Amino acid sequence: MELETLEEQTFTDDPLLCKEDLPLRAVFYPLGFAFEITTNSQAVLDAAGQSWGHTKQRDSSPILRLRIGVTKSASQNCPPGPVVRCQQHLLSMVADAHNQAICDLNAGFAFAWLTEDAVRHPSYTRYHFLEAVALILISTSHATPIHAACVSRYGRGLLLCGDSGAGKSTLAYACARSGWLFTSDDSSYLKHNSRELRIAGNSHRLRFRPSARDLFPELQGRSVTPRAEGKPSIEVPTTELPGIVTADEALVHHIILLNRWPSAHAELLPLPREVARRYFQQYLPFPDTIRQAQSEALQTLCTADVYELRYQDLQQAVDCLNRLARTPVKPR
Repeated sequence: MELETLEEQTFTDDPLLCKEDLPLRAVFYPLGFAFEITTNSQAVLDAAGQSWGHTKQRDSSPILRLRIGVTKSASQNCPPGPVVRCQQHLLSMVADAHNQAICDLNAGFAFAWLTEDAVRHPSYTRYHFLEAVALILISTSHATPIHAACVSRYGRGLLLCGDSGAGKSTLAYACARSGWLFTSDDSSYLKHNSRELRIAGNSHRLRFRPSARDLFPELQGRSVTPRAEGKPSIEVPTTELPGIVTADEALVHHIILLNRWPSAHAELLPLPREVARRYFQQYLPFPDTIRQAQSEALQTLCTADVYELRYQDLQQAVDCLNRLARTPVKPR
């Protein structure tokens, strides 16, 4: 009876949990941007460390912030994946009544409440809330998301673009195996505070479709990585792949739209820059107030030369891109 009275008193004093003490704080650097997490759970900081413990600050943009509280629970059940909705500058991520987050896209701030059940599943917490919130705030404050892999050689950065199944990750890895610098496999970010076409990416991980085991012997024996949602994939830290050299950022000189044709001999065909702009534009999910700034960034990005790469054989495609990277860049 005494416990019930205490709970009732707590709810009466702080029904919104806005006075809840969040005594733990740490700063991480996803994609090189400062991201502060304030919480009452060491497990949350440990999960964040799994995601970004290897990253360092590479950008001086204003710090992004997440306050995330954890409430008691005892069911041991992992919550469902959250439903994401957005209006103007507010974005919600709601899994259920006790596991949810709200992002203020204008302020670069988010708060979340999770249960102990959720935090007991670190991959769930990382994928749906920590990494998702960080990338959303980065994408609406400091960079424009680009649906493309990024590799570079001879000081030339290439964005490898295409719809799902076009071969972005496998071609990026084939390039990396041939001596190219690897920056990202299918998600790149165009930085806003750079005078150059500078791309940031997660160079510490590669994701492959299970069929890639037939292309690369070193992937044999690797199992499909459990994921909260999405297509099955094999996720491999780049440190476990022999001979791979990475770069967290790259300067873009060429945009390559992939077109994998049966029996095609690899060739590059020039395309209008508008084709690339339309391709990138379709992957911007945010409201018009944010989309306008991102569209302007894409317009600048599409001053790079644009090509279609028709190919079937990976080595032929790598050789074709290698010749392009050696070719002097025309003045813009």
